[in-house]
Amino acid sequence: MKTVFWFFLLFFTNILTAQTLVGTVTANGKPRNGATVLVNQRMKISTDKQGRYQFALGPGTYSVSVSAPGFKTQQQPVVIDSMPVTLDFDLQSEQTLDEVVITGTMKAVSRVESPVPVEIYKPTFFKKNPTPNIFEAMQNVNGVRPQINCNVCNTGDIHINGLEGPYTLVLIDGMPIVSGLSTVYGLSGIPNSLIDRIEIVKGPASSLYGSEAVGGLINIVTKNPKNAAAFSADVFSTSWGEANLDLGFKTDVGKAATLLLGANYFNYSNPIDNNHDNFTDVTLQDRISVFQKWNFKRKSNKLFSMAGRYFYEDRWGGELQWNKNFRGGDVVYGESIYTKRWEILGSYELPLTEKMLLSFSYTDHDQNSVYGNMPYLAQQKIGFGQLTWDKQKGAHDWLFGAALRYQFYNDNTPATVTSDQTWIPGVFAQDEIALGEQHKLLAGLRWDYNNRHGSILTPRLAYKWEVTDNDILRLNAGTGFRVVNLFTEEHAALTGSRDVVILEDLKPERSYNANLNYLKKIHTADGSFIALEGTAWYTHFTNSILPDYETNPNQIVYKNLDGHSVSQGVSLNTDMVFGGLKVILGATFMDVSKTENGQKTRQILTEKWSGTWAVSYSFPKAFLDLDYTGNLYGPMRLPTLGALDPRRAESEPFSIQNIQARFRGVKGFEFYAGVKNLLNWTPQHGNPFIIARANDPFDKNVQFDPSGNVIATPDNPYALTFDPSYVYGPNQGIRTFMGIRYTFR
Repeated sequence: MKTVFWFFLLFFTNILTAQTLVGTVTANGKPRNGATVLVNQRMKISTDKQGRYQFALGPGTYSVSVSAPGFKTQQQPVVIDSMPVTLDFDLQSEQTLDEVVITGTMKAVSRVESPVPVEIYKPTFFKKNPTPNIFEAMQNVNGVRPQINCNVCNTGDIHINGLEGPYTLVLIDGMPIVSGLSTVYGLSGIPNSLIDRIEIVKGPASSLYGSEAVGGLINIVTKNPKNAAAFSADVFSTSWGEANLDLGFKTDVGKAATLLLGANYFNYSNPIDNNHDNFTDVTLQDRISVFQKWNFKRKSNKLFSMAGRYFYEDRWGGELQWNKNFRGGDVVYGESIYTKRWEILGSYELPLTEKMLLSFSYTDHDQNSVYGNMPYLAQQKIGFGQLTWDKQKGAHDWLFGAALRYQFYNDNTPATVTSDQTWIPGVFAQDEIALGEQHKLLAGLRWDYNNRHGSILTPRLAYKWEVTDNDILRLNAGTGFRVVNLFTEEHAALTGSRDVVILEDLKPERSYNANLNYLKKIHTADGSFIALEGTAWYTHFTNSILPDYETNPNQIVYKNLDGHSVSQGVSLNTDMVFGGLKVILGATFMDVSKTENGQKTRQILTEKWSGTWAVSYSFPKAFLDLDYTGNLYGPMRLPTLGALDPRRAESEPFSIQNIQARFRGVKGFEFYAGVKNLLNWTPQHGNPFIIARANDPFDKNVQFDPSGNVIATPDNPYALTFDPSYVYGPNQGIRTFMGIRYTFR
């Protein structure tokens, strides 16, 4: 009886002393049913249909966190004393639609508010298919394709909507420090641990960014040091012998600054020849990159940041018996590239009442290469400075800017008799006009002066109509230009046995673009989310410079196109969240062609259609995530070497697919493993060989007629010369991978 008495006494005492913690969880302004509420990571409850939760707690300090699929986890401390406590949460979507972007207008603005459509990709997206560099990571972005330009050295560039790499401007923190020669290598070695997001604009952006931004741009935005983890590490390896290490470190330097330091090291030194042509299937690489970023603290809280990166790479590919003793000779064929590169960039907000920002960057790139017995020694220096003035007045949001670019280039090719130095000054202005609550109009104009080509004007116009809170329509039109540096961009001009023929002084390329973009957001009562986005575009180019492989199979002919070229198509994206299931789907249908002398021809190495997907499912109780990613590419025209060449003139559709499992059950750690290229596809499928005349890379046994044409012989029945430019996909087959990530905050 006494036991029962003391039990009831203790029970009612707890009720009298306990206090109530109550609250409501909302998402997008609506009650969130089924959200998980945790107290001190021990006591757990789910919200009801009205988004409400309730705990009975004794006096003390507690940590309350709320999570729901598709939304960012929120955590907040609360003190319970003698009174009931109400604590409400409003969850913020994890979708990139709510992210702040800067690339489209050079101003920080919510993505949905930008009149220029900008795509955002966060590190969580790229973790679904781990890669050692940004170049490879782009394979899962809709409408963007990393194109390998050489079977031997595996250098490449990024295609946006079917346009060649030189039409894409690559930025780091808004600074155009990657262009020309640097484009080939600039997307490798940026430590993934330091990347905050990647912003992509498809279509000309020359009215803000000048030359190279003809087909689109990629802006790699690094983390703000104050928001970065104190330490992070990511290491993985593959069954092919690849090893990648990413390190990130943050520290306060007294009271004056915060330092973010990152390093990336990649090594692949295991020659593999699965297609049995005596050439390496994948280039061997030894690469290191070190990046640091300083944020200086000012009493005015105005921005002052500086960053720098050093990059070194030693890569080679070629015949399996090649070593550095054969470098530059004609006994054993190899392509060996030593690259040294350093960059510095910064932003300083002037100490004025007006919002004025001074930005600057400088790049020094040194390349020592040999392609067989052909040396290519090149230096490129790019200096860039820009001053912008951000001014708002009434319905007008102005941006004025002045920019100056210095370019130095020199190499050992006959095309560069003396070093090339160019100063390109420019000024630009844009006005974003609010035409009521639902309408925005953006007008911009840029003027650049090139000492060879004179004045160049690039206007643009953008219109945004927010039909409803969940429906947005954008219309953009503009122009672009590109000043050509041929040998810095065309790797095919430096490798193989084709002669390079330049028929005339090359004029700047011009582009005229229009695109229509529609975004639809759908929020369901159960918290699911769907975003549907479609874009139709048309880009018309004049003075196009497209390498001609077909007029003479022994030459690459360069000249301004006597006609025009066109890139047009439709792109569709879907982003969906259903509980623990997240789905990202994309498809692009395009027609990229040139018209000369009344004849229309599809562009070589450009797919008719493509698709990408990333499907993830979370098992919260098991701390497990599964990722299934992949892409699908339609037929491309391929650069064959004449009528007798037995290789396909058009590729078959192909797909690269990957699967991964991630385990997060140990605090601070994430373990992951998976399989890449599940279908084991390589360009060898359906082709007798990939590299032409791999058995005679110096063409010692090739016979020519008096006109320079190759003669078919018993040793050379297809009348071919050595040529490694027939490449449209990676030579790397199926492989497993595993890795560990560690984050300490």
